[in-house]
Amino acid sequence: MRFRHRPPALLLAALVAVCAALAGCGGGEPPRPPTIPSADRNDINAKPRDLVRDGGELRLPLTALPDNFNVNQFSGSQVDTDSIAMAALPYPFAATADGGLRLDPDYLTGADITSTAPLVIRYTINPKATWSDGTPITWRDFEAQWRALNGTNPAYQVVSSTGYADIASVERGVDDRQALVTFTEPFAEWKSLFTPLYPASTNSDPGLFNAGWRDRMPVTAGPFAVEAIDPAAKTVTLRRNPAWWGTPAKLDRLVFRVYERTALADALANNEIDFYKIGSSVDLLKRAQGTPGVAVRQSPERTYNQITFNGAPGAVLADVKLRRAVAKAIDRTALAKRLVGQITPNVSELGNHIFPFGSRYYRDNSDVVGYDPADANRELDALGWVRQGAVRVKDGQELRLRLMEPSPSPIGEQIDRTVLEQLAQVGVTAVIETVPVEQAASRYKAGGFDLVSFAWQGTPTPFSSSGGLYAEPRGEDIQQNYGRIYSPEITALFDRGLRELDDDKRADIANQADRLIWREVHHLPLYPSTGAVAVRSTLANFGAPGYADVDYINAGYLK
Repeated sequence: MRFRHRPPALLLAALVAVCAALAGCGGGEPPRPPTIPSADRNDINAKPRDLVRDGGELRLPLTALPDNFNVNQFSGSQVDTDSIAMAALPYPFAATADGGLRLDPDYLTGADITSTAPLVIRYTINPKATWSDGTPITWRDFEAQWRALNGTNPAYQVVSSTGYADIASVERGVDDRQALVTFTEPFAEWKSLFTPLYPASTNSDPGLFNAGWRDRMPVTAGPFAVEAIDPAAKTVTLRRNPAWWGTPAKLDRLVFRVYERTALADALANNEIDFYKIGSSVDLLKRAQGTPGVAVRQSPERTYNQITFNGAPGAVLADVKLRRAVAKAIDRTALAKRLVGQITPNVSELGNHIFPFGSRYYRDNSDVVGYDPADANRELDALGWVRQGAVRVKDGQELRLRLMEPSPSPIGEQIDRTVLEQLAQVGVTAVIETVPVEQAASRYKAGGFDLVSFAWQGTPTPFSSSGGLYAEPRGEDIQQNYGRIYSPEITALFDRGLRELDDDKRADIANQADRLIWREVHHLPLYPSTGAVAVRSTLANFGAPGYADVDYINAGYLK
C-alpha cells in the first residue's frame, strides 16, 4: 500500500508504534477508544486560514535521522525522509482524503493527456516555480529524473523503475516550462511519477544521485527551506521559505527531532514536541488522553504491519510449501487483537497486499494461508520436517528460523515474541536476532534474515508504487524485494494492470495479483495501523491525515 512511487514503498522499520496492548503496558481499565472517521475523510481539526495565526513552530518526532534525503535512492525510501521532503520539495500531485490525487497548482498549472496512442502527457510548469539555487524548474528536471530512474543505468541505486521504464522520451514543449512525456505503451498510474521531483543538477549524475543528498538537502523548492541539519543533535529544522511563490505557510518553522518511542509521551507533556503517532500503544493513548491541551485524532490510513519471508535461493524458506506451512501457524487475528484491540476494538487481520482495508477495491484474498495449525503440522510432516519433542528435524538438521528484530522497537518486539510463541506450537524454532535500527535497511537489502517484521505504507497509486516489492532480483538490484521472492506471473499481472486505463478492470487485475502474492507467501500482512495520533489541541489543519498528504502550508495554531 502506499507503496510510494511518490516515493516507492515506504519503509517503517518496525517502529510504527510502541508498547503494545499487553500486560505491563499500563494498568487499570482500558481507555475509551477514539471514534474513527470514515475512510473518505480525515481528522485534522480543519479550519479556514483566517482562523490560524501566523508564526510559531511545529515540533515533530522522527524515529531516525535520515542519512539520505533522496527518497528515490534505495537508502532514502523511508517515511521520515518523505515527511521532511514533502515540506521542502515539489510534489506535483498531492494525495487527498478520499484516496485520490489532485494537481498542485504551485508546481503545475496543467497535466493533460494529449494522446493515448501513444500515451503522451503534457506537464505545464508554474512559471514562478524555482529551485533554491535560483534555477527555474523546467522540462530538463523531468528529463533528468526519467533518465535516473528508468533502470537503464545500474549506477543509479534506485528504489523502483516502475513507470519510468515505460517512458520513451521526455522533450521540451512550447517552452522550457513545459515537458512532453511520451510512453512506449499505456501507463494508467502516470500521476505517480515525478512526485517528488528532484533537480537535474543532482539527478544527472549517479554519484550525486546516490550520495549527494546524504546528510543534507542541497537544493529545495517548497513552502519551507532548510535552516539546519544537525546530525549530532539529530534534528532537521526547516524555516518558512521567503522565496516561495505560492500561498505562504502559516508556521515559521518545522523542527524534526529524533526521539525514542518510549520518550514521546513525556516529550509531548513537557512541551518538547507537538505531535506523536499512537499506533499500537495503549500506553501512548492513555498518556495523551491524560495530558492537558492534547487531543487524540484518528483516521484510517494505508500503513500496515507485516512479516517478510526470505525466499532467496539457498535460504531455509526458499520452498514455497514450507513458507505456506509456517504462515498457517501464525494467528494474525489473535496477534491484531492482542496488539491493537484496545485502540481499535473492531480490528481484524489484513487480507490484501495492494488495497488498504476499507477502501473501495479491498478484497480479502488470504484464505490460501489462513490460520490452521493442524494443517501446518500436516504440511510440515509431509515436507519431511519430523517433530522430535519441541522441535522439527529433517536430515539431521533442526528447522530453525532467524527472526530479525531492529532495536529499539517495542512494537516489533511484541510482534516477534508473539510469532515466536505461535511457531513453537507447531515445532518451528524461531530465534530473535537484534540489530541496531540504523542498520536495519542495509540488513534488509542483504537478506540477513529468514523472517522480519516491519511496516509498509502505501500510496494512492498502489499498482505502480508497489511494483518494486515484487521485482525480479538481479544481483544486488532487488529494488524493494527484500525476500527475493519472484514470480513472473505476478509481474505479468502488474504489467497488465499498469496498462489498463479502466479503474474497475485494473482493480480486478490487482486482486488477481494479490491472490498469487498470498500463494507465494511473499510477505504476510498482519493488521492495518490504528491511524491514531496525539496532537496539540490548538493545532489546526494537522493531525490524522488518513489517506491525504500532510498540508504544511495551512497547518498552524488557532488565534
